[in-house]
Amino acid sequence: MKKLLSVCVFALLLPLAASANSKFQQGKHYDVIAEQTTAKAEVKEYFSFYCGGCNAFEPIAQSLAKKLPADAEFKKVHVDFIRAASPEIQNALARAYLVAKSQGKGDQVASAIFKQIHRNRAPFSNENDIRNLVLINDIDAETYDKAMKSFSVRGAANQMKKEQDELSEKRILTGVPMLVVNGKYKINNAALDKRNMEAELQELVNYLLQKDA
Repeated sequence: MKKLLSVCVFALLLPLAASANSKFQQGKHYDVIAEQTTAKAEVKEYFSFYCGGCNAFEPIAQSLAKKLPADAEFKKVHVDFIRAASPEIQNALARAYLVAKSQGKGDQVASAIFKQIHRNRAPFSNENDIRNLVLINDIDAETYDKAMKSFSVRGAANQMKKEQDELSEKRILTGVPMLVVNGKYKINNAALDKRNMEAELQELVNYLLQKDA
């Protein structure tokens, strides 16, 4: 009986031991920014198409999204505080990305937008410029035009703006790209090993996804 009790206690202590032995430290690799986790597992990236760092990070973000556990979702939240374009153009870009994502082409269109801004050095002057780029990336014109004006897409873009403002006011969102896991843990990118960033980031994200499980 005593032996069985010892085995049970050891099993209960395993998660605590694993947590204690983790190489990732609160306050260094990540910060706690909320008391509760989201109802569903998620990794959220706050970014801007006009951010050079976000452009460089995009391949890592797309790779990370593909390697998440099946029950976790990767979400992108576009911010508009980088003063490289008007708020209207930045809102249109956010909506264009949301439309592309709904059509299963989010990564393709995001990469095309980044390329247009950072490699081609061809800024968007108006919403029609954005439309033209999206349409050559295999999005049907009628589908795009209808979705861009839809309540769901406009509502999702407005939600991005709301989250941006709330986190900025709390001084949590101070720059991009920024990753938040399960709505509770903000990853500190500067603490990651630059020589092995993608692999270490994947490890840290998986650790945080399981932290409250």
